Amino acid sequence: MRIDKYLKVSRLIKRRTVAKDIIDRGVIKINGRVAKPSHNVAVGDELDLVLGRHHLVVRVLKVEEVAKKATASEFYEIISDELLEIEE
Repeated sequence: MRIDKYLKVSRLIKRRTVAKDIIDRGVIKINGRVAKPSHNVAVGDELDLVLGRHHLVVRVLKVEEVAKKATASEFYEIISDELLEIEE
């Protein structure tokens, strides 16, 4: 599954177009490599995301085409969640 769709299905990001824009900025990595929207995600991959002030590292546990809101959090495991300092 493409990473932009995975981020939407897993509800890490609400919309696929927003996911694509964030990926295009180069702030999302898969297994340490900068991702492109078309990059495929597989079970066991580590995603490194910078979303606003949060730096998340998650492990992919499940990849499915659709998910209900209640089960979306079963798609990944949070390895670390850091709050970034904002420089003024």
